[in-house]
Amino acid sequence: MQQLGEAMRQARRESGMVWAAFAQQAAFGEAYLRNVENGNRPVTAAVAAAYDRVLGTAGAFEAALRGSGAIDSDAAPWSTSVNLTVLTGLLNGSRVDRRGFLAVGAALSASAAAWSAVVGDDQLGQVSHADDPAGPALLGHVEDRLDHLRRLDDELGSGEVHGLARGELSLLVRLIQSGRHKGPSMRRLYTMASEAARQAAWSAFDQGNLGVAQRYFDAALRASADADDPIGGAYALSFAAIQCYSTPGEAGRAVALLDAASSHVRGQATPRMHGMLAARTARALSKTGAKKDCARQLDFARAALDKGTHDDDPKTLYWVDHGEIEMIAGSCALELGDAAEAVRRFTAAQAVARPGEQAYPRSHAIYLARAAEAHFAMHDLDAALELAHRAAHCLGTVDSARSASELSGLRKKLAPHSAHSGVRDFLEVG
Repeated sequence: MQQLGEAMRQARRESGMVWAAFAQQAAFGEAYLRNVENGNRPVTAAVAAAYDRVLGTAGAFEAALRGSGAIDSDAAPWSTSVNLTVLTGLLNGSRVDRRGFLAVGAALSASAAAWSAVVGDDQLGQVSHADDPAGPALLGHVEDRLDHLRRLDDELGSGEVHGLARGELSLLVRLIQSGRHKGPSMRRLYTMASEAARQAAWSAFDQGNLGVAQRYFDAALRASADADDPIGGAYALSFAAIQCYSTPGEAGRAVALLDAASSHVRGQATPRMHGMLAARTARALSKTGAKKDCARQLDFARAALDKGTHDDDPKTLYWVDHGEIEMIAGSCALELGDAAEAVRRFTAAQAVARPGEQAYPRSHAIYLARAAEAHFAMHDLDAALELAHRAAHCLGTVDSARSASELSGLRKKLAPHSAHSGVRDFLEVG
């Protein structure tokens, strides 16, 4: 509740209204409202409604008070004060969201459209040009923790990451609300808030909580817009696209999200970023059956990575290499019904020197299960079983509903062949 009061104070300050005028229009006493903002009195429904009415925040504070999580992307305008309220309401609200996947997909598209309308234009105009000398050291510590969280997700899966990412986001919101940071430090805070929200979104999706994931993706896009950071927003969209193309019938929506991401970083991003976006676009296209367009995007991704790494590559792209591109290519081929090409691509991926199954067990469990499926489709049961056992071994060290689902699908394909001793052994012990 105190965070909501702080968000209301931030919105009032940004309005430029003097206290007396604001209190008069809100129809509450000035001293009373000060106590509400400071957390000494509770935020009531009447007070939240008054702030929404006077500040034009489209019901954002009332929704946050109800604990409904994030504000509806279609209803809430994209301004700094409302965006901050969205973040606050998300942290204070329910962690349960039972919306169907069609509603969730539509909300992701609405968020992407709103982000596209404001990012890069600095329309929110929320930071001054004076920097805070004390800011960089503190923010560096938070940035390091976000980097560690990314690695933790790689190695252990998403089970513990969601709560940790929420904790980092909560801290960042408090730092934003404190008013201590200005200029570049404030932009950096919003950039990190975007990444923390993206991590919370991705971990929620990986555990099968699509509605919760969408709300955090929306928050990530809002924070990146406040930071005037199209790269961070495009990165978040690339993960939101995975949620879409992993949902039946939503691959076209994923292509649209990736198109928006690519268009806003054109001329700004490094080849590695463009390669990642192209590879994920190829994966989305494979789900639509667009074989030629998929192949073009994969060729573009390979050519981009051939240009090598750059000093200004985003730190978040440490995992993007030729091996990852070939794994995606294998998944595309399998989706398009070309098992032989899938085997070639997965084999090429394994030949690339990279940390592999020890450093990335969650993603490798998925790719190994798909490689096993490709070999199975080629009637090479021995190779399929060897890869299936490796996938199961990877999955034994991570908490990931998405990876578990991939291996479960492979088990169902192998089950009719349980007369084979190797298949029977795998189905029994994994």
